[in-house]
Amino acid sequence: MTPRPAARRLCDLSSAEVLAATAGRTVVWPVGSIEQHGPHLPLSVDTLLADAFARHIARELDALTLPAQPIAARSLPQSGGGLAFPGTVHVRGRSLLAFLEDTLESLCALPWRRLLIVNGHYENEPFLFEALDEVGRRPVAAGKEFIALSWWSLVDPDWLAARVPLFPGWHAEHAGLTETSLMLHLHPDLVADARPDHPDPPRPGIHLHPADVRRTTNQGVLSNTSGATAALGRDLFRHVVAAAVALVTEGAGLLREETP
Repeated sequence: MTPRPAARRLCDLSSAEVLAATAGRTVVWPVGSIEQHGPHLPLSVDTLLADAFARHIARELDALTLPAQPIAARSLPQSGGGLAFPGTVHVRGRSLLAFLEDTLESLCALPWRRLLIVNGHYENEPFLFEALDEVGRRPVAAGKEFIALSWWSLVDPDWLAARVPLFPGWHAEHAGLTETSLMLHLHPDLVADARPDHPDPPRPGIHLHPADVRRTTNQGVLSNTSGATAALGRDLFRHVVAAAVALVTEGAGLLREETP
């Protein structure tokens, strides 16, 4: 079986060919962050993961990709310690919202049919959704479809429970088991040997400011990393890509099916 070619990058097209090349097509845009991820992972985790997912999803869909957007909303105090740890690069929410709206509107000048945004940074979500809602109402977006998701939203809970029985919840997975496993699979050269564990993950939906990061994290880690493996990362990566393709092509996964 001949392997699929790599997804073509929209920015590699010339101005003379971009209209014909994008007409009626799907474009995939990865959005990440530059943010601390403990002592064992690089600042680029959210961007690297979003980009890898986007490229593989685009390849399966015969779609075009955009360059990954690495500048993001600031970390929340109880999402890895906020700005208590060095290295996070962010913009204010209103700046990010304005940037996203302008970018989306300018993209709408091209004749693509569908834009799929793959997010890798938790705090980006409300700004992405608001920008899409705003731009989607404008005449320039007529006839276009927008899909925005965070990669972890595609993980089936039963699939995950079978592999990570003590999963703490996605709100506590910052620099945790899943991100570490994915990085071991995709970029093992960027993963340090440390495997910090934090025995008391935070509760979802509660954010304190200022937060005592010595108590709420272990060096910026919210849960455990000691069980991370490249094999789990490989399986998780394939699971998410397959779910994204099914969502786009079949509408699968929009509703959680109840077991009778």
